[in-house]
Amino acid sequence: MSLPKPVMRGMLAKRLRFHLPIAFALSLGAAIAFKYTVTEPRKRAYAEFYKTYDSVKEFNAMREAGIFESVRPSGE
Repeated sequence: MSLPKPVMRGMLAKRLRFHLPIAFALSLGAAIAFKYTVTEPRKRAYAEFYKTYDSVKEFNAMREAGIFESVRPSGE
């Protein structure tokens, strides 16, 4: 009525042979999913924004709003 001894010899190597490829495949899948669901749409959004962005116009609008301390609005 004794319990059989657990097999401890080679247990880590056996479990790693099973779990390591699964972990690698899941991490690769997560990286690919992140690239195409987050990174690529973000790059397209930035490219679309900067096609029509005028930094000089934006600077003048901020200057007229009085945001900068070093640059006076043109009305003063």
